[in-house]
Amino acid sequence: MDSFKALDDAELVRRAKAGELAAFEELTARYEGRVYALALRILRNEHDAEDVTQQTFLSALENLAAFREEAQFRTWLLRIATHAALKVIRKRRGLEMVSLDEAASPDADADHLPHPEYIADWRETPEHLVQNRETLRLIEEALAELDEKYRLVFLLRDVQGLSVRETAEVLGLSEVNVKVRLLRARLQLRERLTRAFGDPARRLAPHAH
Repeated sequence: MDSFKALDDAELVRRAKAGELAAFEELTARYEGRVYALALRILRNEHDAEDVTQQTFLSALENLAAFREEAQFRTWLLRIATHAALKVIRKRRGLEMVSLDEAASPDADADHLPHPEYIADWRETPEHLVQNRETLRLIEEALAELDEKYRLVFLLRDVQGLSVRETAEVLGLSEVNVKVRLLRARLQLRERLTRAFGDPARRLAPHAH
């Protein structure tokens, strides 16, 4: 296995396609933590996240021969994981929610961005805040309150670290739509957190519209 650690994803994929199971095992070891973290943030349930992680790699192995390598393996894998997580949510809720296919349609109000209702300087620096366990809990709660289509973009782009192009590929969106939804997510999260961390003494009233 150690001999595989120095290989890049593309070479591991080629070897896995040729039947070297150890190459796929290295890909699994390389990405199972990221897949689990994404699934957990989407589903907010450890058992479901573990199931989705297992299903993701099983599906990837079964469909590896069909992977055309036009996208990075990581991008392809996270797309599988996102689909699997959304299936769990639909089953859990017993109703339809925004699917990846439906998410590809442009936002009707893409040119309009919401104006924050609460604006204030923060009492502490973001670097200090993220070291606080209570802050992390509030961030998770704020993420959970986001509309699914905005939360998915934020998780893939800002948490998983995918590029705008890769996020667009995973979700089947245009890059413009990804940028719009990411900005909406960031604005909503900042406003939600500003209510908790903003300095009331320096609060600014929102502009009238």
